[in-house]
Amino acid sequence: MAGKHVQLSRRLKAIADMVTEGNRLVDVGCDHGYLPVYLMLNHKIPGALATDVGKGPLARAQEHIAEYGMSKYIEARLCDGLQGVRTGEGDTLVIAGMGGPLMEKILTEGKAALPGFRELILQPQSDIPHFRHFLMEHGFCIIQEEMILEDGKYYPMMKAVSDRTPGEIWTREEEMFGKLLLERLHPVLYKYLQRELRIREEISGQLKNAAGEGAKKRLDEVEEEKRLILAALQRYEGKGTDRLA
Repeated sequence: MAGKHVQLSRRLKAIADMVTEGNRLVDVGCDHGYLPVYLMLNHKIPGALATDVGKGPLARAQEHIAEYGMSKYIEARLCDGLQGVRTGEGDTLVIAGMGGPLMEKILTEGKAALPGFRELILQPQSDIPHFRHFLMEHGFCIIQEEMILEDGKYYPMMKAVSDRTPGEIWTREEEMFGKLLLERLHPVLYKYLQRELRIREEISGQLKNAAGEGAKKRLDEVEEEKRLILAALQRYEGKGTDRLA
């Protein structure tokens, strides 16, 4: 609708920027429906399917879609993950703002719908290293990564495409922090690594004074995590990290 605009959070704006222009969008777990409305208002997509498993969030999304005069272009559909999405209904699949294990479940249970998508834009909130590994294990290639710091929280996100060739294998360090973020020496990742190192050092200090086999096992894990964080931070050495701090 002319004269109207949607103000997205930095997290959602970064996701919107990843969407290929001209693609039809399927937004799973659309919440308020701001992402498809924003993309329509900016003439980046021709149409969208916004789904949610909750009747409340879907009703709010429908209200926003109608408020911006987009009901003709954005369909709001009540369904669980990809269960109610047919193959070929969209080109770009967005799943954002959920835990990694839930997103893995949605992709696994909805695998019949996946071949129709040209790209997946994914923003898991937890278990990120495992989620990256899951994608590559299931025949996807991560071609773009971004990381946003907003309101004190770090949001890694990625674009993946179906990989016709044998899946790429990333190192543990690359799975933990994002191979493409490391290659770019991403400034937000640098801040994240510094924070994670501080956290591990605090935990390590506490565990060194604790007794028992469980504490020793956890200390070994934390020390290994510290080693990986320090290895990642070393990549930034001499690369103008004074500008990143």
